Amino acid sequence: MSKQMSLLILFSFVVVIVSGCYDRVDLEENISSFLVGIDLDRENNLIIYTSNPVFSSHVEKKSQEIEQKAGTLRQSRGMLEARTLGFLSFRKVQIILIGKRILEQEDWYRQLDIIMRDAKNPLTQRFVAFNGPLSDIVNLNPKEQPMLPILLLGMVDTKSSRSETVKTTFQELDRLFYEKGVTPYMSQVVLDKKKELVMNGTTLLDKKGKYAATLKLPETILLHILQKNVRRPVSFTIHIPGKSKSGPFDTDRISFNAESIKTKISTSYLEERFIFGIKIEMPISLTEQLFPFDVKKRGGQLESLIAEQVQDQFESLIRTIQTHKIDPIGLGLYARAYENKRYKEVQDNWGEALAKADIQVSVKVTITSRGPVK
Repeated sequence: MSKQMSLLILFSFVVVIVSGCYDRVDLEENISSFLVGIDLDRENNLIIYTSNPVFSSHVEKKSQEIEQKAGTLRQSRGMLEARTLGFLSFRKVQIILIGKRILEQEDWYRQLDIIMRDAKNPLTQRFVAFNGPLSDIVNLNPKEQPMLPILLLGMVDTKSSRSETVKTTFQELDRLFYEKGVTPYMSQVVLDKKKELVMNGTTLLDKKGKYAATLKLPETILLHILQKNVRRPVSFTIHIPGKSKSGPFDTDRISFNAESIKTKISTSYLEERFIFGIKIEMPISLTEQLFPFDVKKRGGQLESLIAEQVQDQFESLIRTIQTHKIDPIGLGLYARAYENKRYKEVQDNWGEALAKADIQVSVKVTITSRGPVK
């Protein structure tokens, strides 16, 4: 090997090593935020919140919460660092918390450009909406609960696995904002009367990110079914009309688990509007029956009663979606696939087109298990 070639290899090796370490930050000088919150105060000033873990045996409180007024998220970084022990990093963020006043504004999503633009930041952060000022929960810090980011992360992951909320990551939210055939959504939490944090379901947004509606936990399950996104058995408790109550107890209710649900969506276009036919086949296992009914002899009748009630719930959800001119189901994706020419004419105003669409839902229920109780 020539001397010149050896020097070139050595130089290349040095350049690679140096360039890989130029922005190195020692661990003891780094503060990793687990939560970033974005809100507006009453004067519409942007407020940034962070929750940072404190790894020290000398302090009782294991997290540091910081509130900072700033023009942008990037501008707030230096101001936040001035209140911490080291350099602030967003690379370990688990939760991005969005306040109610932010969700009342259009195009707020652009404020998160700094996180998306840095290639070293992960895109798996969970988005959570809060129906109130973030100061109410960021500074709550109940002693009997884990740190707020860990609590919210556990809530989102466990509830979404049971289809009771959604797990909207940064990458997924970016897709929802820029895909014309669907509108964004994220988890929602609230504070109850005892000032305890409760997972409340799902926040639905319009195409510009503005708050449109809230789905409670049961309605979120229906949304997952329409999205064909149910991976585990889901639980229902419904009211059966005509069954009398007994004293203070709701004895007109029946509960069941549904699994192996099949959802089929057909798409057509007639008389200047889209037509969607949604057929849902729902095998169920009875888990609770609080009124007398001979399921063995009259199972078909009970299946029809349950199907009727569940279908009413689906139709109510569809009305909510059409009223607010949003599409969290993603019916626009079916319109684009099967009626592409017609869809292209309305894709920039898909919410308006969906509001005029004819959406028919039919539910077929089959009881596959009555349990061991006779």
